[in-house]
Amino acid sequence: MSRNHNQTVNKIAKTGARTIGGLILLVLKIIGTFVLIGVTTLLIFACIFAIYAKSNLIKDLDVSLNDFKMSLSSIIYYEDPDTGSYKELVTLEGSEYRLWVDYADIPEYMEQALVAIEDKRFYNHHGVDWYRTVAAFGNMFLKMKDNFGGSTITQQLIKNLTEEDEVTVQRKLQEIFRALEFEKEYEKDQIVEWYLNVVTFGGNCYGIGAAANYYFGKDVSDLSLAECASILAITNNPSLYNPYINEEGNKNRQEDILGEMYYTQRYIDQETYERAVNEKLNFVRGTDEKKPTVVYTYFEDAIIEDVIADLMELKDCSYKVAEQLLYTNGYRIYSTLDPTIQSYVDSIYTNLEEIPVVTGSDQQIQSAIVIADPETGHIVALSGGVGEKTLSRSLNRATQSTRPPGSSIKPLSVYGPALEYGLITPDMRFEDSADVTLSGTDWMPKNDDWSYSGVINIRTAVIRSKNTIAAQVVDLLTPERSYAFMTEVLGFDYLSPYDADYAPMALGQLTYGITVRDMVSGYTMFVNNGVEQHTITYTKLLDNDFELIYENTPMQTVAISDVTAYWMTNLLQDAVKYGTGRGANINDIMSCAGKTGTTTDKKDRWFAGYTPYYVAVVWTGYDTPATMTAPGGNPAAALWKKVMTLVHQDLPYAEFSKPEDTYLKPIPGVDPEVGYTVRGVTVDGEVLYETSDTAIKGKNITAQAAPLEAYELVGAAEKTITITDEPANNVIEFFYTLLEVEPSVDPSADPSADPSTDPSADPSTDPSADPSTDPSADPSTDPSADPSTDPSTDPSEEPSADPSTEPSTEPSEEPSPSPSPSPPPTI
Repeated sequence: MSRNHNQTVNKIAKTGARTIGGLILLVLKIIGTFVLIGVTTLLIFACIFAIYAKSNLIKDLDVSLNDFKMSLSSIIYYEDPDTGSYKELVTLEGSEYRLWVDYADIPEYMEQALVAIEDKRFYNHHGVDWYRTVAAFGNMFLKMKDNFGGSTITQQLIKNLTEEDEVTVQRKLQEIFRALEFEKEYEKDQIVEWYLNVVTFGGNCYGIGAAANYYFGKDVSDLSLAECASILAITNNPSLYNPYINEEGNKNRQEDILGEMYYTQRYIDQETYERAVNEKLNFVRGTDEKKPTVVYTYFEDAIIEDVIADLMELKDCSYKVAEQLLYTNGYRIYSTLDPTIQSYVDSIYTNLEEIPVVTGSDQQIQSAIVIADPETGHIVALSGGVGEKTLSRSLNRATQSTRPPGSSIKPLSVYGPALEYGLITPDMRFEDSADVTLSGTDWMPKNDDWSYSGVINIRTAVIRSKNTIAAQVVDLLTPERSYAFMTEVLGFDYLSPYDADYAPMALGQLTYGITVRDMVSGYTMFVNNGVEQHTITYTKLLDNDFELIYENTPMQTVAISDVTAYWMTNLLQDAVKYGTGRGANINDIMSCAGKTGTTTDKKDRWFAGYTPYYVAVVWTGYDTPATMTAPGGNPAAALWKKVMTLVHQDLPYAEFSKPEDTYLKPIPGVDPEVGYTVRGVTVDGEVLYETSDTAIKGKNITAQAAPLEAYELVGAAEKTITITDEPANNVIEFFYTLLEVEPSVDPSADPSADPSTDPSADPSTDPSADPSTDPSADPSTDPSADPSTDPSTDPSEEPSADPSTEPSTEPSEEPSPSPSPSPPPTI
């Protein structure tokens, strides 16, 4: 019994042991699975993070220490239009005070003070102090504070070079990865040299060389320990620790630095520490601060800003760093300036007597203009203000100021896209009335003149700048689609999201406004068959050895079709001929088109216009916006006319280009077909044949002359017209003359051929030979004998001058009467 009992117990024990072992094994398997999943997840996360870091965090900082140690002036060139060779325009001089100091000339105390206060483990880490970094992230996540801290000297240098200081995790991670990469390339002494020469020390001076002279009137090598610590105290907060502003604050910060050097880092002994703390600081401004001697023109200012912006992108550096590179690296910059056109602009803009008189404020009326070649995008001339320019890199109203454009934006935001998307045609009619309502809003604007015209077409609305019609077209288009065209197609991506609304898109009341330069870019698409050319001020950037660094090719965008561009130009030509843009009309010397713009309370006046050669936009207003009263009409249009008259005075007259087919897709119920006629007539007006058909308005119709027996064609055998909404004008005529028939009878067999037997051979018996009996022989009674009454002698009456054979471009509601058709020429 006992044996059986023991066997049973043993069996149960073994079974239990196996069960427990199985459970333990199962648990271990589960734990192992979780560990494996965790490790796999971490590896996947690590791979994803590595890819993310490589793509987004590890960015090349394409600047080197040698770039900063150079001291070569950059030069801007322009092309001489007479010779085609490039000539020097200006040599650039920086406005910041910089004196580069090599590492060998930096006092040891300066480096020790820097390390003691900014980065105690500088010599032991590889760009990142992980102790401070972990503490900084813990401080952010655990205490919910957004001040990272923990930056090493290397990280601070990168921050100074890039000016990227957003308080975000991504920015901090990017800084960490850059610092690690940076220290693979540069030694510690190089980083110290770079840092102390790049950091700002207030007073518009950069680097310790300028700071030593600015605060103590000394070279860096002559600074004492106390003076080194005082200068380094400024870097933490130049506005707070600048001794010329807050001497007590600077002294307190200086003593903190000296304390770190003695108590913590042991760079100095007690005697040296006490001597430095007790040393009286004698702040003396240096006398050799460099001052710019050249006043740059507005065009040169614009080039400088463009090159700095491109260097920031090319080098992935900050504005300040790019600016320093520009002034010290001896770049060669090839501008798009046309000196002749710029001289025309300057002759108007620098002479205040040429500026239109306006009233409304005690301020000087201001203006800006930009002129560009629409085919290349090259800005050939500009001015950012009126009167004499006295400061370099002052406010450039042509490229930097953003002002609301008023109705001058309508071709870009309203009529252009609406034509392009097939929502309107020039002859489509809308009601100009105070009672009209919109489908998407309760808002409805008034017209500038507070008058209404009833039912009018788009052409008349553009000519008279009707706000009510622009609002209705935006209602069809939708503000969102109009905004998308402006931002995504034309590239005005700086517009506010609040601009996706009726008033901004229909009336140009933009939140932040728009620059004159950007308006020029937008209008290039109308001259350039629908292709928008973004404007540039220079074409190439070369280094000091004339090696190409960057080729500045303007960005092109196919914004609209050539047909839309043609019809918009057709409408804007009428706006200049008959509408609000009459003050800019230069049609006597060059074809022109354009649109005026007036903002609320007449605080801004614009004219955006173009010719087959150039696009030019003018803004006028006060620097502090105020209502303008202009007795002479729109001052922007007047200035545009003055400048563009000079620009085009010696250019051959040209018409705007026209596509082979100007067909606009019909809008159901809006654009019915219109009849047209093709006929052949004799020079005497006899109709020989005639056919009729119909076509859509805007369609180009080409016809061939029919061959007729016994008739000879006079003039072209092929003619083309553009169908208008007036059938009477939709006529193609071909002119014919009757062929002369040669006699077939032998005169020798005809007795009548004998002059002796032919009474008509005797003048005395032939009444037709007597001038007194034949009125047609009297020149005084024969209209054909008078050149003044013979249409064939008037060059203006050639067949090509017959309006029935030429495309009609006149508005359907033309205020002036149309000329009567010319009689056919007499052959």
